[in-house]
Amino acid sequence: MGVYRVVVTISYKRGLKDPEAETIHRDLILRYGYSSIKEVRVGKQLTLLVEAPNPEEAVRLVREMCDRLMIYNPVIHEIQVGLSA
Repeated sequence: MGVYRVVVTISYKRGLKDPEAETIHRDLILRYGYSSIKEVRVGKQLTLLVEAPNPEEAVRLVREMCDRLMIYNPVIHEIQVGLSA
């Protein structure tokens, strides 16, 4: 058994409006002259310490937990689950 740091990133699915990101892009980034920045996406991140027999099982367990406990809305969000560097 080991302890693994697993990171979950929750963000809006591509093609859906991301109002917070649009506001940051329009009202901050572009307003202050960073016109080379073409897109911003905002997300939430969870970092979990997981005891598991191996890294793959830790990631599997966290993904299962996110789906089962509805940590995100699968209609509008996508998640990425992986080990922290």
